[in-house]
Amino acid sequence: MKKSVLTRYRVMAYVTAVLLIALTIGTIGKRLLGLDGFGGFVTVVGIAHGWLYVLYLIFAFDLGSKAKMPVGRLLWVLLAGTIPTAAFFVERKLTREVQPLIAKDAEPSAAAA
Repeated sequence: MKKSVLTRYRVMAYVTAVLLIALTIGTIGKRLLGLDGFGGFVTVVGIAHGWLYVLYLIFAFDLGSKAKMPVGRLLWVLLAGTIPTAAFFVERKLTREVQPLIAKDAEPSAAAA
């Protein structure tokens, strides 16, 4: 597996998580606190998070299929982008698990060169 597969996933995990936290804060400000001006913010961040979550799903599925993850774990990784802050923890754990696979795949190509 190439390192770029993991890098794409990690970038999208962080972007999705940050946007979801911003969306959650905006929604609390708009709905619970009744603050003016949060309506446009929630709309823009919500649309951005929605579209970028689709990219997150694609990259996470790509990583999961190349790492040969069990279906249950793959579903958890895919859903992590919908729970505020979960993507940070799932990304960190997944990175620790996948990095040895990347290193293992990189060794034969280095030895062949």
